[in-house]
Amino acid sequence: MSSHLDQTFAPLLAERRAAHLYRTRKLLQSPQTPQVVVDGKNYLAFCSNDYLGLANHPDVILALQNAANKFGVGSGASHLVAGHSSEHHALEEEVAAFTGRERALLFSTGYMANMGAITALVAQGDAVFEDRLNHASLLDAGLLSGARFQRFLHNDLENLQTRLDKTDATRKLIVVDGVFSMDGDCAPLPELAAVAHKNNAWLMVDDAHGFGCLGKTGAGTCEHFGLTQGDVPILMGTLGKAAGSFGAFIAGSETLIESLIQFARPYIYTTAMPPAVAAATRASLRLMQTEHWRREKLKQLIAHFRAGAQALNLQLMHSFSPIQPIVIGDEAKALHISQQLAERGILIIAIRPPTVAAGSSRLRITFSAEHSIAQVDQLLMALADIMQGLAHD
Repeated sequence: MSSHLDQTFAPLLAERRAAHLYRTRKLLQSPQTPQVVVDGKNYLAFCSNDYLGLANHPDVILALQNAANKFGVGSGASHLVAGHSSEHHALEEEVAAFTGRERALLFSTGYMANMGAITALVAQGDAVFEDRLNHASLLDAGLLSGARFQRFLHNDLENLQTRLDKTDATRKLIVVDGVFSMDGDCAPLPELAAVAHKNNAWLMVDDAHGFGCLGKTGAGTCEHFGLTQGDVPILMGTLGKAAGSFGAFIAGSETLIESLIQFARPYIYTTAMPPAVAAATRASLRLMQTEHWRREKLKQLIAHFRAGAQALNLQLMHSFSPIQPIVIGDEAKALHISQQLAERGILIIAIRPPTVAAGSSRLRITFSAEHSIAQVDQLLMALADIMQGLAHD
């Protein structure tokens, strides 16, 4: 006999299936490389966030192995109890130096970093303003902070200013993605920094998809735009994407980091990441700063893909990042194209509501420095074949 919980949720699951919105997990049985094994089948993958191809780099693997031999596997405690190892501390110092900030603070995930920072900085009586296309973790944190939460139109400075004009809050926090995860475009950070300064507000940037990829040295969107800690006082970055590792950080002033250590509950009340993971990330940071060819290769791949996709009249978005979505629109059609690609040995996930707005379902294509031009051409040929077939249906 099914429980009341099962009876409640079974119709909701059926409804999601019928709407072509049901999510399923795929079983990865190989390392994160362009060629992967998923559910026992070989695929050419264009859906990983391992932008620089460091997740399977031998130097990173060796650093993790050596640190595991020295420190063991688990950290055993939170950073504030007995879990803050020398590897954690060194990584924080190196991230701060790399991003041009006074200090950095490690979090176990990007979601926790965003939740910890926003809920520590604003509360009831304050105001938080977020781009409507911000990552779910930023939106959730804004809602849970207790502050007056407002979403402004995507990259619309006038709409943001209108909302700022109407608030009487003393603490005002503006929060944006540096690179938007589903569109691949950048926030207008110089203009946002000017708006924040004019309105005595704080600007926070989630640079999960810019860190490692953008900027002369790969320090991210702030470096790309030539912005300093004074312009963007709260910088968040993840370590599980371009860095090929795991975890996240908040970087900023001494006062900001000390405040988060005291008040950010997701930092205080969780176990620290394994020291070996921190050691692996230190190795990946060194590679990010010495192997500049990885970012140059990404630029070549992106330019080649965009030229080919435009020749096929595919609907691209305004993105120069490794995230290159093809907008399909209809949920069922996006899912069908994804399945057709899988039949041709190419793995790309169809992104559908609620992750994106209804009617804007898309193929979220992401590139890695480990991809080749020949593999991009293979993708373009498959898309041409599938689209031609759909046109004749």
